[in-house]
Amino acid sequence: MKIEPFALERWLTRHELHVRYDIAESGILPLTVNDLLGLVPPEERADALDRLLSLPLGYNEAAGTHALRSALAATYAHCDPDNILVTTGAIEANFLLFNVLLDAGDHVIAPYPAYQQLYSVPRAIGCDVSQWRIRPENGFRYDVDELAQLITPKTKLIVLNTPHNPTGAMIPPDDLRRIYDLADGVGAFILCDEAYRWLAVPGGDEFAPPVFDLGERGISVGTLSKPCGLPGLRVGWLAAPKEIAARCWSMRDYVSLSPGKLNDALALLALAHREQIVARNSAIIAANLEAAQAWIDDSSGMLSWQPPRGGLLALLHYNLDLPSLTLADKLAQEYSVMLAPGSAFGYEQYLRIGIGQRPEIFQAGLDAAGACFAALQG
Repeated sequence: MKIEPFALERWLTRHELHVRYDIAESGILPLTVNDLLGLVPPEERADALDRLLSLPLGYNEAAGTHALRSALAATYAHCDPDNILVTTGAIEANFLLFNVLLDAGDHVIAPYPAYQQLYSVPRAIGCDVSQWRIRPENGFRYDVDELAQLITPKTKLIVLNTPHNPTGAMIPPDDLRRIYDLADGVGAFILCDEAYRWLAVPGGDEFAPPVFDLGERGISVGTLSKPCGLPGLRVGWLAAPKEIAARCWSMRDYVSLSPGKLNDALALLALAHREQIVARNSAIIAANLEAAQAWIDDSSGMLSWQPPRGGLLALLHYNLDLPSLTLADKLAQEYSVMLAPGSAFGYEQYLRIGIGQRPEIFQAGLDAAGACFAALQG
């Protein structure tokens, strides 16, 4: 497979280890192992630690342990462990599904802008990829009527992402059911990247159910990286019809073979205390959303945004005659703050901002970026 460079990831690797204020971060503030153990009742903590320290670091069950797959299956309706394949992050789940479901010449519909994998991998397979555009003109909202016009009898797969990276757009429950019916009408599958599941925003939109819950055409992809602040575990999964999950497992034999044994155990611990993690995340999101809105309001018209309706991300519009890549590099190199260039998503005059950072670092990053904008204004 020949595939185009991943523009966002290449840019991130240039700066992410060198800046003080990463407010382009796509996930929530990461937890430590101590944080995870702190969620365990005090009387059970020593035993939990002993189980982790005594764990043999051999190969894990290749599909993910039955315990972890059972815990994940319980977050869906009418799902059992054989519908679940644990993967190395959501990115591996998406990659496996594209390669199992698609052949050269198939018609695929994917959102745009989007995390580049969602359209670049199908394109590299040789698919005819149509872009379902999420436009600033309508406040970055999904327009299902536009999607309906893109669907043809040859459509094999519709790719969704809700909450959406990079705009924070959401697909309402009724719209998701309509999309499912449209896909079902032409015999297409829906792959929904639900990496920001469980990350609700104050005043945001209602979450639709996972697309897996809607029927056999729906395939959900999830991860602990974004909603649980555990990107270092590299634990994702897919929830799919059993035959598709089994085919993805067979392909994964050639890629990563199995999830890490310790990662699997820590993921199970996190899922057991998911409600506590969600409450912790909600406080971070609320604080940073308020800080970002105040900062934008004080920018004298230099900045504007459509706040995220769910998840952690939004596109920040700026009124400067400067390409977004030039501006993002200047912010990183001269002000030690990361805001991702909109050009990585096909939109100029925008920067991607994430509201999952530690609140004091997030505020300091806003202040540093504000100093840059003020200097550029003269």
